[in-house]
Amino acid sequence: MFAHYNGMANWIFMFGLLSALGSGLIAGTFFAFSTFVMRSLGRVPSNEGIAAMQSINIVVINSWFMTVFVGTAVTSIVLAVVSLFRWAESGSGYSLAGCLLYVVGTFLVTIFFNVPLNDALASVDPQSAQGADVWTNYLSRWTIWNHVRTAAALAAMTCLIFGLVYRQTRL
Repeated sequence: MFAHYNGMANWIFMFGLLSALGSGLIAGTFFAFSTFVMRSLGRVPSNEGIAAMQSINIVVINSWFMTVFVGTAVTSIVLAVVSLFRWAESGSGYSLAGCLLYVVGTFLVTIFFNVPLNDALASVDPQSAQGADVWTNYLSRWTIWNHVRTAAALAAMTCLIFGLVYRQTRL
């Protein structure tokens, strides 16, 4: 029984660790966009900013980024379910909060807010007047939602770390 518990505890620990690390990586990536990338793109002529962001939105769909971004959502969902079933264990509340922050505040915000804005930007000609109008709206709205998902990923990482610490100190 104890060996089974240790195996389960190790499995839960690994999912918590992967979720915390993934949340931290994503928080850092989004933080960079919030603090200097979008501001830099907003300083160049709209056609250049649009073209650069269109390129970024294509290049970001790669195996490294998507593995971390989607993989963290998957490990967080699994860990959230485990946390609910093991609610009485120390650290479960922190783990559940971290998982929800990542899945809702980072992953779902991306899907429901940032991606549609990216799709709208992808459909415009950077040289057009319509493109300039879309760009002005895009810069402000996309960045606001990026701030939300940055804060959520950072808070998720923090909660997940607390969950790991409290879970390990009680085993």
